[in-house]
Amino acid sequence: MKLEQVLSKITFKKQANTEERDKKVKRTSVFGSIVRKEFTDYIRSWRIIILLIIIGLTCLGSLYTAITTIKDALDQSDEAKQIAKDSYLFLKLFTTSDGTLPPFITFVTFLGPLLGVALGFDAINSERNKGTLTRLMAQPIPRDYVINAKFVAALLVNVVLFFALGFLVMALGIIIIGLPITFEEFIRIVCFLVLCIVYIAFWLNLGILFSVRFKQAATSALSGIAVWIFFSIFYNMIIDFISKSYLDSQAISSVDEAISRQETILNLYRLSPSYLFSESTTTLLSPGVRTLGPLTMEQTVGAIAGPLPLGQSLLLIWPQLTGLIAATLICFIIAYNWFIKQEIRTN
Repeated sequence: MKLEQVLSKITFKKQANTEERDKKVKRTSVFGSIVRKEFTDYIRSWRIIILLIIIGLTCLGSLYTAITTIKDALDQSDEAKQIAKDSYLFLKLFTTSDGTLPPFITFVTFLGPLLGVALGFDAINSERNKGTLTRLMAQPIPRDYVINAKFVAALLVNVVLFFALGFLVMALGIIIIGLPITFEEFIRIVCFLVLCIVYIAFWLNLGILFSVRFKQAATSALSGIAVWIFFSIFYNMIIDFISKSYLDSQAISSVDEAISRQETILNLYRLSPSYLFSESTTTLLSPGVRTLGPLTMEQTVGAIAGPLPLGQSLLLIWPQLTGLIAATLICFIIAYNWFIKQEIRTN
């Protein structure tokens, strides 16, 4: 009897484990199906297609101006080509311009938030207004699958777009300029593309947050655009106005106080996600940047001029990257909690 009981317990545990695995596989397949459906809806939406075309054309236009500027400089002499091999030439494809168009990183800073808001502003309220959200919740699907799948699908759109643009820039640079890309340049560009995705993920989650909060898609879209305009234009104007009086030389009594006040102003600037992104991309794509804060003459004595290694550049921008990720997670957590607690049938 004991042997039979032991065998029955083993059989029961195996069946339980098998059922648990089947449930996990089923949940994964359900979540994957929702992600594929949302991803397909995004890439078939004319709104998203038009915005992707605009971003692609503007970035390629900035790439053309950068390549022509670099190529003209290289054609002047063979010595220029030799210098270019040691000066992170491919990174200049993203930061250089002849003045007719802004560089690549400027377009990403300006148009990236628009893409994020456009992907997220009607993620939930459009489903609610159409009545499809109620029918979807009537199925045996966990509620959090809906908001998670919408975020993952929109994030996949950003990943495909920016890695395609980034590798296209590198390929055209190799073909037209005729110089090979170094391994460190390649890793820096990949880190830059990941940073772009994190930056747009913040605006995507902000759009989803407004989509959960407001019933009308127009209201959530205007709210997202208002936040984008505030941080892109007005926030810097406000901090500039504050800094004029706060950094007044007549009110500063010592060098330490001047540095402290300058750091305070920089920290206020860094409350803006656009400023955090600009600092991070400048440091990644310009290895000559060695610090992001004020320095005294004593601190610069003995410093050797030269580019920072990749590891040191990543350490330098780690606080900015952490801030962007934290802001992204905060927006997503708030939207997630609001969505989970909402009564779908009465909205």
